[in-house]
Amino acid sequence: MKFTRTFRFAPLALAAGFALGGLSANAADVAVKLTGDQEVPAVASAATGVGTIAVKNDKSVSGSIKTSGMEGTMAHIHLAEPGKNGPPIITLNKTADNTWSVPEGSRLTDDQYKSFKEGNLYVNVHSAEHKGGEIRTQLKP
Repeated sequence: MKFTRTFRFAPLALAAGFALGGLSANAADVAVKLTGDQEVPAVASAATGVGTIAVKNDKSVSGSIKTSGMEGTMAHIHLAEPGKNGPPIITLNKTADNTWSVPEGSRLTDDQYKSFKEGNLYVNVHSAEHKGGEIRTQLKP
């Protein structure tokens, strides 16, 4: 008589890993809506932008923004708390008409990731008329 034993612990271990957060990507997918009134100082503009920026626990960043009502010249993720302006830390690439994407392989430093978790990063899109930025929103995890 021959016995064959099949072990099926993998699904249980996998489920436990997800429950504990150990195996999931744990990305913060931030849905964004950019408007002129969020710029500092506020900008009177009918332009808007929508999209998603994802920041994973490994500090990798991805996502894109689609704008309307403006001709963007540049777009960035900046480091600053709400109500303040700060330096750009990631320059977004124009990947299609009115679409700005985070470059593949983008990553935050430890300090930048901490700032993200505290709500102190923002994304904005610049235009020829508003060189400092026409539309903006804070990235709130």
